[in-house]
Amino acid sequence: MTTMTETSARFREFKMPDVGEGLTEAEILKWYVQPGDTVTDGQVVCEVETAKAAVELPIPFDGVVHELRFPEGTTVDVGQVIIAVDVVPGGGEAAAEPVAPAAAEPEPAAEPEAPKGRQPVLVGYGVAESSTKRRARKGTEPPAAAAAAIQGELNGHATVAADVPAPAPTVATVVPGSRPLAKPPVRKLAKDLGIDLATVTPTGPGGIITREDVHAAAAPVPAPASVPTAPAAVAEAVAVPVAAAPVPGVRETRIPVKGVRKAIAQAMVGSAFTAPHVTEFVTVDVTRMMKLVAELKEDKDMAGVRVNPLLIIAKALLVAIKRNPEVNAAWDEANQEIVQKHYVNLGIAAATPRGLIVPNIKDAHDKTLPQLAAALGELVTTAREGKTSPAAMAGGTVTITNVGVFGVDTGTPILNPGESAILAVGAIKLQPWVHKGKVKPRQVTTLALSFDHRLVDGELGSKVLADVATILEQPKRLITWA
Repeated sequence: MTTMTETSARFREFKMPDVGEGLTEAEILKWYVQPGDTVTDGQVVCEVETAKAAVELPIPFDGVVHELRFPEGTTVDVGQVIIAVDVVPGGGEAAAEPVAPAAAEPEPAAEPEAPKGRQPVLVGYGVAESSTKRRARKGTEPPAAAAAAIQGELNGHATVAADVPAPAPTVATVVPGSRPLAKPPVRKLAKDLGIDLATVTPTGPGGIITREDVHAAAAPVPAPASVPTAPAAVAEAVAVPVAAAPVPGVRETRIPVKGVRKAIAQAMVGSAFTAPHVTEFVTVDVTRMMKLVAELKEDKDMAGVRVNPLLIIAKALLVAIKRNPEVNAAWDEANQEIVQKHYVNLGIAAATPRGLIVPNIKDAHDKTLPQLAAALGELVTTAREGKTSPAAMAGGTVTITNVGVFGVDTGTPILNPGESAILAVGAIKLQPWVHKGKVKPRQVTTLALSFDHRLVDGELGSKVLADVATILEQPKRLITWA
């Protein structure tokens, strides 16, 4: 679908694109431009929320904003025009603010119109980078220094695209008051690291800021004395929505169901009434697992990554799937086939202000324990900051949900649509337990495994759950069974 059209020789329109996974609508959360503002190719003009995530939309041409067709908070269908741009303001050529030598700017006529069928590529989706500048976002303030410290701990995993190699860096003179030049991925990196681009010294050609410049600016920021250890599950690290305070005299409040929450409701209803759910439970002594977690925190090979019970539980599930690969499958209703997956994209359920999301770790089965820990840490940080992309939530095969962080023993989880199984982990509590013939206080938790009975029979489901429980009780099985 073409996302822009030329209504006349002067005005061009930008349509709401399909931002991924065949979505049909999105809500405009925030406009970053207003009528009269100058925009450039690649500049983010608004943030929208789809049924899966919040994403930023860059505009694919230069000009001056003529009209915003919808206010913030409006849900817009894919293909509807959301903004009109005057590409020939004042009857002349499209305006451009000369903040860098003209030689560094390609002529606007070099690409007068995007090829038919082209859609604007979203920030973080691997765009073919433009060499033009973009307007700095209005009202944007750098996050707290702690966010930069956490991002540094993850070694920049949240960066989204590599810049095109540039010639040997030369420091350019920056005109005071001018807008810093940087490509969309570099701007996103700076935002993630909490760096104000106005404070960064550019070394790229024509005074453009590179990724290396942003990293260099972030390096001197002192890390806090200690970074809090991540909780046992994503849900603990992600902000939970807080109910609005009741208004005196108002007995009810109605909240429109849209965006992520609407998608959750539809997906859960579809899953509950399509896949025949079966849930099995087991209570297990995890005292040895908790000792292993404590030891790994002191291990030099795990330095710089978060170590918590969720890491060992995730690894235990991956080993159980390796021993019982038939559980890692999907049901193809159209073709009446069982699709066996030879890879594991491990989903981690996360509670966010926009609702429940389930991003997944791609090819988790191939990761070492330090790599899995780093991937979990990145997933936590991205979900907490509301930056999880639709691609990160697509293609999951099995999921873990840690309801124990809310203090409950366990639950009966509903399958994520298209997946075969979901493991719920309850609270880890000190309880009286028979150990070596004597009643002793031990760390105990309850696991619940829900699975699609079309794909997984009782025997297979029981084997998977029993394997996970055995590994958590005797972590040495991670070595003997891996």
